[in-house]
Amino acid sequence: MAAGRRRGERGSAVLELPRTPRMVCVEYPGLVRDVGAMLRTLGGEQGVSRIYADPAKRLELYFRPKDPYCHPVCANRFPTSTMLLKVKRRTKKKKQLDTKEQVQPEVQFEMEILGTVTTVYKFQGMSDFQYLAMHSGPDGKQTSMYDKVLMLKPEKEEFFNRELPLYIPPPIFSRLDTPVDYFYRPDIQHREGYNNPQVSGENLIGLSRARRPHNAIFVNFDDEEIPAKPLDAAVQTWKKVCTNPVDKKVEEELRKLFEVRPVWSRNAVKANISVHPDKLKLLLPYLAYYMLTGPWRSLWVRFGYDPRKHPEAKIYQVLDFRIRCGMKYGYAPNDMPVKAKRSTYNYSLPITVKKPVSHTVSVHDLKQGLGTSGASGAKKPASSRYKLKESIYIFREGALPPYRQMFYQLCDLNVESLQKIIRRNDGTETECTERDGWCLPKTSDDLRDTMSLMIKQIIRSTRPALFSSTTSSEDGKEQLAYESGEDEDDEEEEEEDFKPSDGSENEMETEILDYV
Repeated sequence: MAAGRRRGERGSAVLELPRTPRMVCVEYPGLVRDVGAMLRTLGGEQGVSRIYADPAKRLELYFRPKDPYCHPVCANRFPTSTMLLKVKRRTKKKKQLDTKEQVQPEVQFEMEILGTVTTVYKFQGMSDFQYLAMHSGPDGKQTSMYDKVLMLKPEKEEFFNRELPLYIPPPIFSRLDTPVDYFYRPDIQHREGYNNPQVSGENLIGLSRARRPHNAIFVNFDDEEIPAKPLDAAVQTWKKVCTNPVDKKVEEELRKLFEVRPVWSRNAVKANISVHPDKLKLLLPYLAYYMLTGPWRSLWVRFGYDPRKHPEAKIYQVLDFRIRCGMKYGYAPNDMPVKAKRSTYNYSLPITVKKPVSHTVSVHDLKQGLGTSGASGAKKPASSRYKLKESIYIFREGALPPYRQMFYQLCDLNVESLQKIIRRNDGTETECTERDGWCLPKTSDDLRDTMSLMIKQIIRSTRPALFSSTTSSEDGKEQLAYESGEDEDDEEEEEEDFKPSDGSENEMETEILDYV
């Protein structure tokens, strides 16, 4: 809509704001002469639309879009409330009657609102280091390797058997694209004649972080005795924070759980009781001890109960199950319906969208009943605010696990065929071993094979195109190859700084770190 300046008013114009479509602004760090070439550096319109649909992603700009080794420049997303105006300046020259008198031309401005801008992408970071696919010969001459390392068309076997220099550049060089001040302190300038003292363990300060309170009792499978009561420090710590009826109610609920079932995983407890994770860290050492090794590893056992002396405790043993993926199983990792928490193939610059900061819980907060009452404004009721879903610890037929690696207790495998494998030696258990517990040898392997077959059938029913080229055996049952959970490369322990969100993690593998 066009609007001109009203007569009689000077210095401003009154415009009506129409209902125009919302636009997205990209502050492009360059002089644009070709709009098409500019869009290709941003991934095209589809690439920009895909990034805009996910507020947590950054817009990437590749100055060499055809070069797969080009490292991008990233733009941060910001909200804005601006308008895109189109201004026209019209100059009307007046006829001069007297040649000696100079007449000023009449200037008019017309403005049109093309749209409102609600989101802007700004390139505020530095560009990453670039590494070109070049090889320096003995004479110093640079040779391009793009036509030798990139396969742009189907090639014959000779293309892959050629002798070439090793060229394996990293995906990125710098994890941060903004400068950071390290605040290095200068060396202390001592007076002349000063000698540094001999280094010993007594005068070193801050070698490592302060150790957490050692309130939990850890038991190995080969330990002869099991604890009958908690440590005094665990009792004092829990009594210090248990100062309201909500905490006492949570304590009674957990006591009843251990009376019904003497062995629990922390995720199973969090799926049955609504308790703040920080309070659960203090409550579990007060009521149970932690098994480090053996068939009940990473589980909490009620004080005074020794599962190694009770054959009926085999149903509480742990099963480390990992979803098998690979072409020999009919689907690639990228085709898995259960996505990984993180992958080295998607390693990129960290996003700069500010995430909600996790609230650091102090002793004062715990005393105020933060266990289940929590902060104001939460939508979930207090009775289920911190509860996890049952799928975090129960395996059911026809449902996929929430994560690629799961720790199940045998009693939580709610499938009749799996329970038959577990109960094959009921009443004839004679020895409890560290690998198989009270079960028959290779029981865990048989359970993994059966569960993998069930998961493959689920994926086949939901995505049959993945299995169109595979052949099935007689009676429709495939026997999958044995794959031990210890042989698979565990991606979950590669990065120490990774911390999943509360209420959605499988943290049994790192639970011991909370107490040491």
